[in-house]
Amino acid sequence: MFTRCLTIALMGCGSTSLGQTLLREKLPADAVTTVEVAVNLDGEMTLPGAKPQRLAVVGTSQLNYVERALPAEDAQKLLRIYKTIDIRRTVGDRKQTADIRKDVRRLVVLRSNNVKSPFSPDGPLLWSEIDVVKNDLFAPALADGLLPGKEVKPGDSWNATASAVRELTDLEKVSVGALVVKLVGVVTFDGKSRARLSVSGSLRGVDDNGPAKHTLDGTAYVDLDTSLLSYLSVKGTHELLDGEGRTNGRIDGRFTMTRKLTPSEALSDAAIAKLGVKPTPENTRLLYLNDELGVRFVHSRRWRVGAVQGKQVTLDGPNGAGLLITMEDRKSLPTAEAFLKETQNFIAQEKGTVANVTPPKRVRTSPATDRFEFDANLGKEQLHLVYAVIAGKEGGATLAARLPRADAKALSADVDAVLKEIELKK
Repeated sequence: MFTRCLTIALMGCGSTSLGQTLLREKLPADAVTTVEVAVNLDGEMTLPGAKPQRLAVVGTSQLNYVERALPAEDAQKLLRIYKTIDIRRTVGDRKQTADIRKDVRRLVVLRSNNVKSPFSPDGPLLWSEIDVVKNDLFAPALADGLLPGKEVKPGDSWNATASAVRELTDLEKVSVGALVVKLVGVVTFDGKSRARLSVSGSLRGVDDNGPAKHTLDGTAYVDLDTSLLSYLSVKGTHELLDGEGRTNGRIDGRFTMTRKLTPSEALSDAAIAKLGVKPTPENTRLLYLNDELGVRFVHSRRWRVGAVQGKQVTLDGPNGAGLLITMEDRKSLPTAEAFLKETQNFIAQEKGTVANVTPPKRVRTSPATDRFEFDANLGKEQLHLVYAVIAGKEGGATLAARLPRADAKALSADVDAVLKEIELKK
């Protein structure tokens, strides 16, 4: 809930007739909005265990960004540029922050099946940076779910869709309750006519933390001249429930958002034409940084970093594929020839067989990287194994990849992408 930084764009309200107001999202294709968001949280949660521990939770976030909707064939798409990101949380005595590096704050955000997937045309993202964006609201989906798409009169109310509920609460499934939207009336201030909406409800279901209850009460104003939601304020309570439905923690929050239409050369047609806004295996790669181990590499989004223990980092790939990077000092770093002999001896000890050996070959000069590979049969497993020895100036690393042979070609390319850009530091 803390990192949910609400981004809302409710547009499309129009003319009024016979006391009715059309509430529907419809913006020009080149419309750009500036969004400012503030979130404040205060509450407590209980850590399970033999002696449950109750911890205070306090959080704040301030976001400022511009964004524009882009056409997409099988998903919804936004191009967003973050200008300010300040996300802080304290759980007990542990302080946490979240951010996005300044050189990748221009992002394409895709949404499909309630899941948001960002990438940057300017470089690979960290998992932590993806989490910041995934916890934002996606404006078009929320608008479609909150606005009725038809004319309504003051006093009329309707239920928000499951998609809108998911955007506001993170509830994957609602078992009890509904989020109700109501047109309170049309008011005039600052020389503009605005539709005033109330958004309220109590819902039970399951979110990322397990069983939960969410209670929301908010007010929104929609500019009827520009069809833009210019203001939204929501007070919410998130109750964490145990298996029997009893409250096991409570977090109260206040969200405030202001939004306005603003031209932006950075999001113009000419600027977008120069960018890669379609996802590819290259621009969706992820960045892994570990300053303690002194290693940096990029990898395909098909792989996820698994265990990080001692001097080793593991990646888990599709269909049981795995990759292990072991940091070594110069004394313990083997030569590629010695590493090849060691791996073949191990397979022989396990009563396996080796075939189609490609001997060590230098594939990169800085850091010096020697790579070899072969097929292996271990029991019923038919594998393709890829290895490398990476020698830096003050240390090195070995890489061992275990790939199912049926998908060896594509997975070997993923391994080579890691080797192509891996960096070792002291």
